[in-house]
Amino acid sequence: MIRITEQENIVTLTMNRAGKRNALSREMLEAIHGGLDEVEQNNEMRVFILAGEGRSFCAGMDLKGVIDDPAAMGNMLHDLAKVSQRIRALPVPTIACVQGAAIGGGCGLMVVCDFAFTHAESRVGYPEVDLGICPAVVAPWLMKKIGAGRARAMLLAGGTISGKQGFEAGLTTHLCDLDLLIEETEAFAKNLARGGKTALAKTKAWLNEIDGSLDNALLARGADLSAELYASEEAQNRLKKLYG
Repeated sequence: MIRITEQENIVTLTMNRAGKRNALSREMLEAIHGGLDEVEQNNEMRVFILAGEGRSFCAGMDLKGVIDDPAAMGNMLHDLAKVSQRIRALPVPTIACVQGAAIGGGCGLMVVCDFAFTHAESRVGYPEVDLGICPAVVAPWLMKKIGAGRARAMLLAGGTISGKQGFEAGLTTHLCDLDLLIEETEAFAKNLARGGKTALAKTKAWLNEIDGSLDNALLARGADLSAELYASEEAQNRLKKLYG
């Protein structure tokens, strides 16, 4: 479900479930964790790129298979929180290459990266409240990315926005033509790779400490809160109308 490639010390982890829009199933999250085990052991890595195969970057949590199993969903939410934190803690610059939709948890994976490249026609955002779900796992990363006030408005409004609107809101750092997205992402990665390895690692660690990115308790609480609401009657009724 994932593919890991390396070129010039730039490591790319590609979510490879294109037929399901790279939705985050239990198996996908386990595969990403396994991929990060490998990535974390690579001492030659200078830049990490997170990408998605096919037309979507990541459509968010795969809800259809766990509608009647809130406990399984709770485990998935905790896995997503841990994946996000592991990506944040990597000692190299991280880039999300977002060629298509990045929705809900997928948008969370996008904003947890240090940089994100997308194009004007992509779709990004957090529609959780529309489904009766709380976006508690992704909220801390969004607040760190665009600030508390703008994050509050975005998460309470729900829905999705275009890649251009996402760029203007600060969700992504670069806006490219779709045809040039991979080329410009790779060129930027090669430039980042020229930076001092120790300097980048120490800078990232300090920034993570300053903004509380590695607060395990907060992330676990967010997963618990989302799981609790997922099991509620309101959420179950809405989800079963969509996926039942």
